[in-house]
Amino acid sequence: MYKQLFEKIINSNNTFNKEEQKVVDKLLKDSILTKQEDKFEINSKFKIAKIKFEKNYALLEDISNEHKNIKLEFDLLNGAYEGDFVVAKRIFNPRSKIKAKIVHVFSSKVKELLVYVQENSLFTVKESIELDFKVNKKYQDGQILLVNSKDFETIKDIGHIDDPKVDEFISLYLYHELIRLESELEIDAKMNDTNKRVDLTHLNFCTIDPASAKDHDDAIYYDEKKQIIYVAIADVSYFVKENSQLDKLAYMKSSSIYLPSKVLPMLPRKLSEDMCSLRENEKRYAYVFEIHLDTKNLEIKSSKLYEAIIESKRKFSYGRIDRVLDGKLDKYTTLEKQIFDSVVKLYDVTKAYRAKRLEKGYEFRSSELRLKLNHNSELESIEEENSTASHQLVEECMLFANIEASKKVNSVGIYRIHEEPPFKAITKLVDEVNSLGVNVKLQSTIHETINHIQNKAKHTTLSKEIDELIIHAQTQAKYSSRNLGHFGLGFSSYSHFTSPIRRYSDLVLHRMLKSNQTPDNIEDICDYISIQERKIDQLVWDFEDRKYARFAKKHIKDEFRVYITDSERGLAKTYDKMPGMRLILDNYKGQVIYSKLKVIIKSVNIITKQIVASIKY
Repeated sequence: MYKQLFEKIINSNNTFNKEEQKVVDKLLKDSILTKQEDKFEINSKFKIAKIKFEKNYALLEDISNEHKNIKLEFDLLNGAYEGDFVVAKRIFNPRSKIKAKIVHVFSSKVKELLVYVQENSLFTVKESIELDFKVNKKYQDGQILLVNSKDFETIKDIGHIDDPKVDEFISLYLYHELIRLESELEIDAKMNDTNKRVDLTHLNFCTIDPASAKDHDDAIYYDEKKQIIYVAIADVSYFVKENSQLDKLAYMKSSSIYLPSKVLPMLPRKLSEDMCSLRENEKRYAYVFEIHLDTKNLEIKSSKLYEAIIESKRKFSYGRIDRVLDGKLDKYTTLEKQIFDSVVKLYDVTKAYRAKRLEKGYEFRSSELRLKLNHNSELESIEEENSTASHQLVEECMLFANIEASKKVNSVGIYRIHEEPPFKAITKLVDEVNSLGVNVKLQSTIHETINHIQNKAKHTTLSKEIDELIIHAQTQAKYSSRNLGHFGLGFSSYSHFTSPIRRYSDLVLHRMLKSNQTPDNIEDICDYISIQERKIDQLVWDFEDRKYARFAKKHIKDEFRVYITDSERGLAKTYDKMPGMRLILDNYKGQVIYSKLKVIIKSVNIITKQIVASIKY
């Protein structure tokens, strides 16, 4: 109601219904609105805004002019919450940071709030805002509740913060993904395609994935004599029909969520782990790129794309293929030896193409930390996953398919774009690298500057850290209906084609390539799944940070080795025991970024995920 009402006021539309007229009369009485003839105007002393929460503050979003938004501290909300419309009175006090005071709150509907109990008061979990309400003494400090925003009555008792199993609910709730906990759709998936498919079941396809993987999106086969790479991708679009209930749910989720020790899939497990998964020794429908190579000039001569049926002959882990590429075959069958020989030859080919690709793109020395949880959902250990030869082999094959797919769509499609970083970010990068004692200068282009920095870094012990700075200086990749190229990979055209089990973008692209038609709402799809991607990243970080906080609470007064990650705010991250744990330093004295220090854990708040430590001088 309120959104529509305030839009009417701004647009001088006086067709108010009875409920709206009551609000207008009150605003007139309080001199918030003025009326001249039949035109209403907002008194310049007031602002009508919508509340939006950022990480550490509230934003008053001016409904008439987005350039007049005002930041507000959480303790000045006067009972307002995210999504509420408010009237704020401007405060002109040059000595105060406060620029507005909320005088009216208009809440359109009763909302659910996730809160925790502390000293008989309620605080929101996300922002730690204290609510004006005293709770029944039956609740202990640390109890997590779902309450309504009108009278703070309990809707659901989630559990106590000391129970690690509440973490999943908290993260899913805060990032609006509770749909992941609902029962999966019942589906009847059958391989009964009446169209003729290309039969590739005689080819020795194999899958190469993490040892724990249950969903196998892709399988590869290399014909050395004909110099053809076959990249077979699960034909998800055959089973997930456009605009079906299953499709709408997949769009809403947009991707699978990979939590430590658990996957919350985009598709029902009947599809993601069975009918769409290219499982060993089972016939499966696939959408196949047949890529013809010119290995002499390291180019792609041509490619064909068609619906096929394949049978993955073997399922391999990255570790097993790494040993094969290192000449350690372990025990093997005759069939496995044939596959291994083919994989070794394919690796040599992809390694040469990779070297050529990196003349325009970049290679970063980054690694991923995998949190391992025990049966109680507590952090047990960290595994550091680096890009190995087997990862690079699979990556290059997938890049081939993704590039070729991007070339086959219309001028308006679904592209994975990564724009060139702004000059300001590169200038800051050069300054940061110089502050580490590595002498670098701006070059004539951004590409040359990054290469120059990486070449200089090779001769230091900070190459990994400097790669991290380079990554932070870059813009975030996203989906777009227009092709703007991929700066980081060095491609003029790029799309996501190879993971339709876990990414909705790939599913849409498959449909477009099959039908040669572009959805009317393609721009909306690109915007939505880009936002979802960032949100899901934040959800996973929220979950992981709470697991780190639980670990840290059991190690108060223990010593850890850290490096500075933010030299302005005094933030650090552990790198020895339980690497990746983020801390706030309470006695920080301006050490430069990446300085390595010893710290003692001082205090931990599991709800806010805040870990405070002191530098050990």
